Amino acid sequence: MSSVIEVRNLKKAYGSLIAVDDISFDVIEGEIFGMVGPNGAGKTTTIECIEGLCQQDEGSVQLLGMNPVEDRRKIANQIGIQLQESALPQRIRVAEAMNLFASFYERRANVDKLLDTMGLTEKRSSSFKKLSGGQKQRLFIALALINKPRVVFFDELTTGLDPQARRTMWELVRKIREQGCTVFLTTHFMEEAERLCDRVLIIDRGNLVSLDTPEAMIRSLGVENRLVFTLPGDQVAPELGNLPQVSHVEQFGERVVVYGQGARFASSVVYALEDAEVDFVDLRTEQPNLEDVFLSLTGEEMRE
Repeated sequence: MSSVIEVRNLKKAYGSLIAVDDISFDVIEGEIFGMVGPNGAGKTTTIECIEGLCQQDEGSVQLLGMNPVEDRRKIANQIGIQLQESALPQRIRVAEAMNLFASFYERRANVDKLLDTMGLTEKRSSSFKKLSGGQKQRLFIALALINKPRVVFFDELTTGLDPQARRTMWELVRKIREQGCTVFLTTHFMEEAERLCDRVLIIDRGNLVSLDTPEAMIRSLGVENRLVFTLPGDQVAPELGNLPQVSHVEQFGERVVVYGQGARFASSVVYALEDAEVDFVDLRTEQPNLEDVFLSLTGEEMRE
């Protein structure tokens, strides 16, 4: 597959603040590519340089084989953009907004079909101010797709949404990719990137920390599984560190966290607890995720 985005040695500073510091990567046609990191990591600056909304200080950017600044008009007809902070006039109706944006382009999607895909058919006559947060986000997605783009950019798409609305957005993003569109998204929600993205670039303080599939990142770091349970009363966890699958154990009051790996990790711990006749409740396993990867690579928890 060919690259639709090529970034080489990208640098951007605002005065003494270095927002993006010498990062390089490609985005492959047809993939969902995620750029993740905490707020202030440099995600929005990077995506704005790719879109041509911001001129980099050093390095080069190619979008669909073109310079996003010099070839802005040509590129605009082939990409869709949902900005981190978007707004419309409060009284404009959904269908009016769709038709207005469609008028900007020569190539246009079918408005009725697009509203149906976004679950907004019943809201086509509603004003923008009467839409819920999730409905507004779906409208902005629809507006980003109105020109049938080859590449669509979503910047912090689900920020401010409740968990149910966030998962609805995830399904919409998958449908967009299934229709042949390359998706580039930025997020500070690691779970979102892990669920959605074919590949993920982790950025922190303007630096590229890691770039790979979520599965490969987790696997290559050897991040351990966790088994968490509660010991009611004043019980002390039995000696579990001697089990070959267990690396170490932490106890915080009644809460116990056991770290380890292997196919029999969980069962070996449960059998040891039963053999020791320890009463335990609220047992659950926690799989390693991109949060663990970020912590391992940067030494810090994800920052909001």
